[in-house]
Amino acid sequence: MNRAHFEQLVEEALADLPPEFAARLDNVTIMVEDWASPDQLGKVNLRDRHHLLGLYEGIPLTERPRAYDGALPDRITIFRIPIEEMSRSDSDIKTQVRNTVMHELGHYFGMSEEQLRDI
Repeated sequence: MNRAHFEQLVEEALADLPPEFAARLDNVTIMVEDWASPDQLGKVNLRDRHHLLGLYEGIPLTERPRAYDGALPDRITIFRIPIEEMSRSDSDIKTQVRNTVMHELGHYFGMSEEQLRDI
């Protein structure tokens, strides 16, 4: 799948976000990269870049101080190649992109890995 089509899938996943959640997105950038950097892998204690599909880096909404103005944007990165490698079809890619975007947005909204696994 070419990068432009993959990025479109990320945009579609964001467009499917319920309005009450979309309205709460503030100071967060969502981007696509081919692979996680060594620094990003280190943040989640992984060595194999094939295993990281997405990453939220920032301060979750539930932990932000009142004086949060002027902070650099939080960042959600979706990693294209690992998602493509684990998928068998374009439909699988679309499903995994949506699941990954929603998972990382869950972290943005303050959910833990355990909470996200439960849902």
